[in-house]
Amino acid sequence: MESNCDTLTLLLAAKEIALAAGDIHLRYFRDPDLRIDAKFNDSDIVTTADKEAESFIIGEILSRFPDSEILSEESGEGGNVRARLRWIIDPLDGTTNFSQGLPMFSVSIGVQVDGLDTVGVVYAPKLGELFEAVAGKGAYLNGRPIECSGKRRLAEAVVATGFPVDKDTNPDNNLSQTVRIAPKLRGLRRLGSAALDLCYVAAGFLDGYWEMNLHEWDVAAGRLIAAEAGALYSLWRPDRGISAVAGSPDIFTQLSLELMKQH
Repeated sequence: MESNCDTLTLLLAAKEIALAAGDIHLRYFRDPDLRIDAKFNDSDIVTTADKEAESFIIGEILSRFPDSEILSEESGEGGNVRARLRWIIDPLDGTTNFSQGLPMFSVSIGVQVDGLDTVGVVYAPKLGELFEAVAGKGAYLNGRPIECSGKRRLAEAVVATGFPVDKDTNPDNNLSQTVRIAPKLRGLRRLGSAALDLCYVAAGFLDGYWEMNLHEWDVAAGRLIAAEAGALYSLWRPDRGISAVAGSPDIFTQLSLELMKQH
């Protein structure tokens, strides 16, 4: 592996960039003058903080690793599409929470080397939580090792989910799955940040998670962190964007079976 693809170098860079992007978030958090614009519809929004954080992250990546491909939520694909390094970033995951003054938001940076998930960093600045993982090296929260829960039954599981931005016009919107699965759980939560949902599965704060119609930037870092903490991750259907399911091994299996019963 070339020196600029060294995993430690990539991890340290991703952490430094995420921490600085988090500072950008905090400058705008609960600012009454925060600009909020709709994208796809009123459920899909972008703020000044999203755009400024993204510009900063992309600039830092290209200054440190100029031969990189970058996929980012607001700007799409960029850089060298033939590069060994591919950075997948969500500059502000949980924008709706952020715009409401709720603290469940994060910056997510995933790095692939030769097409393989290699580094994942998710930073929730208002919560002071920095999750990180390197492939084959375990997962960590604020420098301490984490692992997924050992729950065995849905009846004792606390699980998170979410709903797609087209939920108002598309009846295939996760409501039927939620109605069927929720009564079988100890608790169901809607945290509003897919990256944090996956990291909370990794840390055992959640026992499972599912959602439909996500994007690569929502899950690239979190799925590696979850996997390195012993959780399982997969896609539960191929026709609705990235429809992800994750959990401790037993909960993952049971959730997957429930999700496959119907669309």
